[in-house]
Amino acid sequence: MTISTTAKTTALSKAFGPILMMVVLGSSLMFVAGHAQSAALHDAAHDVRHATGFPCH
Repeated sequence: MTISTTAKTTALSKAFGPILMMVVLGSSLMFVAGHAQSAALHDAAHDVRHATGFPCH
């Protein structure tokens, strides 16, 4: 029984790393795009800004 519990824990910990990295990357991209002052970034992220509640006007 110990082997199967260890295997499940290991599989969960292996899956948690990439999920955490994607959450951090996605949050970082949203923060950068939401607070960008460049007109090109503003235009590219305009709809996303409004959908997530970032004021841009």
